[in-house]
Amino acid sequence: MNNETPWWSSESFWKKTAIWVTAFMFVVLIILTLDSIPKISVGSERVPSYSVINKRIGYEFNDARNMQVPVIGAEAPLFGKVVSEEEAEALVTFGKKITQGRNCMSCHTLLGNGSYFAPDLTKAWLDPGWGSEADREELMIAFLMDPQANARSFGSGRTMPNLHLSKEESKAVIAFLKWMSSIDTNGFPYNFTVIEQETK
Repeated sequence: MNNETPWWSSESFWKKTAIWVTAFMFVVLIILTLDSIPKISVGSERVPSYSVINKRIGYEFNDARNMQVPVIGAEAPLFGKVVSEEEAEALVTFGKKITQGRNCMSCHTLLGNGSYFAPDLTKAWLDPGWGSEADREELMIAFLMDPQANARSFGSGRTMPNLHLSKEESKAVIAFLKWMSSIDTNGFPYNFTVIEQETK
């Protein structure tokens, strides 16, 4: 009787295989990372520059891609003021830092990350819950500054805590939300209904 271990079941073979597979996948990961960075950087085809907050942002179904995609339209500056790319970047970055500092993702989802206790904020700028496009900015400011008095729980009984945001901080968060709604997220969140005025 032969007690020799077949080569394909030897410990040495599987150790070497594990090392080679790990090394190969590491190289694949580096290649995918280098390929992805230009596609997900600000100013790319799918992630518009920060100054997109000066434009009207819609969300329409694209037959060729079979999903909803952001549509950048005519001039529609946030809070009625056109800002430069540098000013827009500073405002959006400030808003992003506020959402990070106040830990918004402990309740909300942003670009697929976070929790599902509260509404997804990926396309919050386009949320029909704001009623009308004309009133949206002021309603968002009022809500962020005092969410308890301007609660929109839609029967869930859940309300956002007061984060004591100033008006300037609220405007920065809104700039971040408007910019984020312009990002092409491959149809995420799915089955999202946009504010009626955005589709006209």
